[in-house]
Amino acid sequence: MPCQRFLISGQVQGVWFRASTRQQAERLGLAGHAINLPDGRVEVLACGAEAAIDQLTAWLQHGPELAVVEEVTSETVADRPVTGFSTG
Repeated sequence: MPCQRFLISGQVQGVWFRASTRQQAERLGLAGHAINLPDGRVEVLACGAEAAIDQLTAWLQHGPELAVVEEVTSETVADRPVTGFSTG
């Protein structure tokens, strides 16, 4: 299944970013994770249909209401057999 890895910077920790991303991803039928990184960014791995990944990509540009997204970078990663969506 196609996978995309995102790094989101700005005010994205402590603002429900991971939980909100999980809700969006599950709504879109995506698997993967959203995790806090030590440098203050959030890493999102999204695997599934390209159209669903595109929708999540658009949502990540602003995130949940309390977030202040400054930058979103992404890269395609090798297909992975991922199930579920975690906020580990």
